[in-house]
Amino acid sequence: MHNHTIDKEEVKSILKENNLKLTKQRLSLLDIFLENENYVSAKYVYDKMAEIYEGISYDTIYRNLYTLYEINVLEETTFNGEKHYMISCSDHHHHHFICENCGMVKIIHYCPVETWQKEIPGAKINSHKIELYGLCSKCQKG
Repeated sequence: MHNHTIDKEEVKSILKENNLKLTKQRLSLLDIFLENENYVSAKYVYDKMAEIYEGISYDTIYRNLYTLYEINVLEETTFNGEKHYMISCSDHHHHHFICENCGMVKIIHYCPVETWQKEIPGAKINSHKIELYGLCSKCQKG
């Protein structure tokens, strides 16, 4: 089952709306994510980009990743103390299971927020983000 992720055209219009230029570097960066449905580390992105752009700085990559995350083109998570990114799933509210070994992402459609709301009467939940971490079946087999 393919998750609906945003495509290149959607990304271009999001960049335009945010007055950000679609540079060659940004396009290459996006290609890395469009080819990959898993979460990847900033270091992975840097290594891939350094193959194309000799002498590119880690700082440049990191700034671009953060910018794309800020405008919701990328999703960000932290595991093993390191930030990881993937292209945003755009169509609806859901949560993720993330394999801590290979970065595989599985969408979980069930959302328990109504149940939690009952536990805190009178409080108003504005937002939440749920990520489940573990090992996918492939990685468990080793």
